[in-house]
Formats: sequence, C-alpha cells, structure tokens
Amino acid sequence: MAEPRKTALYDSHVALGARMVDFNGWWLPVQYAGILEEHRSVRERAGLFDVSHMGEIRVVGKDAEAYMQKLVTNDVASLQPGKVRYSPMCYPHGGTVDDILIYCIANDEFWLVVNASNKDKDFAWMNQNVADFAVQLIDESDSTAEVALQGPLSAAILEKASAADVSGLAYYEFWPRWNIAGATVLLSRTGYTGEDGFEIYCHPSEVTQIWDALLAAGAEFGLQPAGLGCRDTLRFEAAMPLYGHELSAEITPLEAGLGKFVVFEKNDFNGKQALLEQREAGQGRKLIGFAMTERGVARAGYPLLHEGKVVGFVTSGSVAPSLGENLGMALVDRNIGSVGTEIAVEIREKPVAAKIIARPFYRRRI
Repeated sequence: MAEPRKTALYDSHVALGARMVDFNGWWLPVQYAGILEEHRSVRERAGLFDVSHMGEIRVVGKDAEAYMQKLVTNDVASLQPGKVRYSPMCYPHGGTVDDILIYCIANDEFWLVVNASNKDKDFAWMNQNVADFAVQLIDESDSTAEVALQGPLSAAILEKASAADVSGLAYYEFWPRWNIAGATVLLSRTGYTGEDGFEIYCHPSEVTQIWDALLAAGAEFGLQPAGLGCRDTLRFEAAMPLYGHELSAEITPLEAGLGKFVVFEKNDFNGKQALLEQREAGQGRKLIGFAMTERGVARAGYPLLHEGKVVGFVTSGSVAPSLGENLGMALVDRNIGSVGTEIAVEIREKPVAAKIIARPFYRRRI
C-alpha cells in the first residue's frame, strides 16, 4: 500500500504534539490536547483545523450553469456570485455520489469542494456527465490548502490576524480575494461544526504562515489546534451528515432527511425520476436521532431494534460531549414511530434501551 500523503502542515502538527493517523490516505491529526478539550474549545472559544485533504474542482465554460443543474439536486440557477450552496450529487438510481459545497464565482464558473475520500470518484463521475456541455473540469486539489477556523470567537481572531473587518461576510457567502499573513486567499463562512466559522483556501506554500498567524492571533482568545476526532463529535452533535455513514451510493438524500436540498421544480437532474418515485411511494427508510436510555455507546453499523425486530442500523453514534449523553443517528424503516418511541440498539448481541429524539442534538447560541 502507498504511504499516506502529507499536507503542507504536517511538520506543524508534529511540532505541536499531534497524534497523527492515516485518514483516507492522508497523515492528519486526530487530536492534540485531547478530543474532549478540543471539542469544548470549539464550542466555547475557537479551534483551528487543517482540512487540506479536501478536494477542489473548478467548472468553467459557457454551459457551466446548465451542467451544474444536471449534476446536482439543489438549484444552481438562482445561485449568485459570492454565494455558497450545499447540495447532494446523485446517481440515476437516486443514491448519493457525494455531498458538496458549490461556490459561485460567476455564471460560467463554479468551484466545488468535495469530500477527500470521494475526490477521484467525483471527478470521474463529473467527467462522465460532461458530454453535450461546453465546460472544462479542473482538479485543483493538489494546488489548494485549507484551514478552518471554527467557534464563537472565530470572527474576532480572524479580524486580529488580518487587521480587517469580516462582519460583512454572511453565512454561506465567500470573498474570492482576502489578505491574511501576506497571502491572498479565498475566505468563506460555512462550517461543519455547528458553530460560526470560516474557511481559508490558499496555495500550500502559504498555508503554514497563515496557520501560524491565526494561532498567534488566537492565543489571547484561547484558540486551540483541533483534530479529526473533535471534528467528528462536533458535526455529529449538529447532526450533519458524513458521507459513508448518513449518505452513500445506497442512501438517497430523501432517506437522509435532506429533502430541502432536492429541488424537483427544476429541469431534469441525475436521479430526479428515482427520487420522485421514492417520494411519491413514501420512501422506505428515514434517518432518526436517538438517545441511549441504558448504559452503552452505539457505533456505526450496530442493528437497531423496535419491538424486538431489526428495523435499521446505526449510521453514527458517540458520546455527545456538549450534552453529556450517548446519542446516535440511524437509518430505519419509515413506519417506526416518532420522537419518544422506545427502541433498542443491539450491542454485543444484547438489546440496550434507547428512545427516538429530535435532530439536531445541539444548536449554537446566536
């Protein structure tokens, strides 16, 4: 097997004492001071993540908008330059290729951020759909690094590091040119933690100076470097989907509770007919949240039981550090009851009691 790749910040992580792991073919920090401490830092102050392993693909050409309308389930025609939109991308049978962020540079140019583990698959799929469209697809992943500054104090830290006001950048917007630490970057405000936060995209040769500048500016605010471990617990509390868990080639956006990102009113798109049929027939499965009422931690893949029968499986499960509870999400038969219904998770071949609760589990204070 090939040696995992290193991001441009690899040496910085090692110097900070990070525990490095092989994550989808990349050496990345799973934790520094500890997952719980880093989780609390993001919820209460701020955390800084290296997410340079993510994929970035540019779509350019006079048919870029029409191509994107065909490719994804959400509406792209109404997306204005400087705005970001989340969307699933589906196969014709309705299963999910990936869930992506779409940055509108112009009507004839879009910049896509895709999941690291799916980048090559996504790029191949996108090329399979390029026929009859005057567009060019450019994989810019190797020339792009990304750090994410997340948490309630992230705006104050970014303003100190850049000596500029960021209050004019709204949620799910981006500025294509922003100066920080002597580098010109693309700055967006989306987030994958349930908190306010910013993403800084730059060339790999400039990411170390940006990382160092943010850590220095954030010292007085209690900023901590944060790893993959707390990135997962944070997104989990906010009930954000993780590809390979809540979404997959076998799980449709409708089943995953992402129906608001499927715009049936627009012209044909990949998976539209299959998703229409699923909606009209009443989808066979649905995503639920649950809390363990007996001692036990649910893990992905564990069977979920109702009245003694297997009715689904856990997609994600963890201790929720902000709430002090063992929680989970599961894909189950659509006829299973609503909030408050008693269920069980099969852990080591024994049923452990749980109950259905509302998602998301955590909402940030505005």
